[in-house]
Amino acid sequence: MPAYIVSMMSIEDAETYQKYTDRTPPIVAKYGGKFLTRGEEVTTVEGTPYEGRMVLLEFPDKASIDAWFNDPEYQEAMKFRHASSKMHMLLIQEGGENTLNPDPKLSQ
Repeated sequence: MPAYIVSMMSIEDAETYQKYTDRTPPIVAKYGGKFLTRGEEVTTVEGTPYEGRMVLLEFPDKASIDAWFNDPEYQEAMKFRHASSKMHMLLIQEGGENTLNPDPKLSQ
């Protein structure tokens, strides 16, 4: 079952952050991951405008995400991200119970 990473970050030092982004694509691919979006413009449809960078990744499953995140090369690359940005990283698995049997009361 596919699993997804949603990363939302504010970049404080673009030059150092670039050292992170230069290293990540081959590590993501190594675990069957692919970028669905990588820093493209985000349009806020409702609520406070989002002004940061957003990246969406798809992996074959949660185990692949765990392996990617714990990969020594990725851990080393993260040092550049930690030094240059603030980030929220979320993991979402596809096909939860809510998507299979939506509660009509919640869709109103």
